[in-house]
Amino acid sequence: MVTSTQTEMKQSAESDPVVKLKVNDVGIHYGSTTAISGITLDVREHEIFGIIGPANAGKTSFLKTLNRMNDFSPEMRVEGDITFDGINIRDVRNVYALRNLIGVVFPLPVGLPLTVYENVAFVPRLRGITDKAELDVIVERCLTRSALWDEVKDRLNSLGSLLSGGQQQRLTIARALSQEPKLLMLDEFSIAVDPVTTMRIEDVLKELKQEMSIILVTNLVQQARRLADRTAFFLDGQCVEIGETDALFSGQVIDQRTTDYIEGRFG
Repeated sequence: MVTSTQTEMKQSAESDPVVKLKVNDVGIHYGSTTAISGITLDVREHEIFGIIGPANAGKTSFLKTLNRMNDFSPEMRVEGDITFDGINIRDVRNVYALRNLIGVVFPLPVGLPLTVYENVAFVPRLRGITDKAELDVIVERCLTRSALWDEVKDRLNSLGSLLSGGQQQRLTIARALSQEPKLLMLDEFSIAVDPVTTMRIEDVLKELKQEMSIILVTNLVQQARRLADRTAFFLDGQCVEIGETDALFSGQVIDQRTTDYIEGRFG
C-alpha cells in the first residue's frame, strides 16, 4: 500500500530540477587582486541562467573557471568547488574533453582562419570524424540551429572572416554547437551584433535550452528578462542575489541594489 506521504515524496522528487552545474564558495584571485569571492549557485538542466551586473563585477572571470580556461593564466588562482554532472572539474584529466561539454561564445566573434564549412567541421574532425557525408550533416545541422544555414549554404567554401559581424557571431555559435555541449556559456554575445540579428539569436537560444543548459552573461538587463529562467546579480565580485527572473523584475528582491541596477540607477 502506497501512503500519501510516499506519493508526495515521489511527486517532489519528480518535480525537483536536475542540477547540471554546482558552484560552491568559489573565489578567483589574480595575484593579490580578488576578482570574485564566495560565489555559490547552481545551474539546472534545460534552463537559461542569466548573470547581470556592471563592468568589472567578475562575470567573465567566473565563466573562465567553469571550463578551466584559468589553466591558461598561471597568475589566476581559483578557490572553492565546481562540479559538473556530479564530477569535480578539477578531477578531470582531459581538460579538452571538459571544454567540449562546456562550450563558450565570447563577446566578439573569434573565427578560425578557415572556410565557413571548416569552422564548423573543425571540432568533429578532431573527434575523429572523417566521413564527408557525416560531416555534411553536422555542418548543416549546426548552421541551421544557429540560424545561419539559409544565409551561407551557397558559400560554405568562402572564408568565415568574410561574413558580416552578426553572421560571424552565429558562426561562432555553430562551432560551439558542433562540440555537442551539455552547457553553453555566452558572454555578451550581442555586443557586436545588430538588433535584428540579436533577436534571431535569442530565438535560437530559446530553442536550444530544450537540449542543453545555457549561461547567459549580459549587460542588457532586458535581454536577461526576455531569456533567463533565473537570474543572478553580480556586483563588485559578489553574487548579490539569485532569483526567478520574473520575480526579480517585478520587484521581489532581497537587496535594494538589485532593483537599483535593474532600473538603471547605476551601472
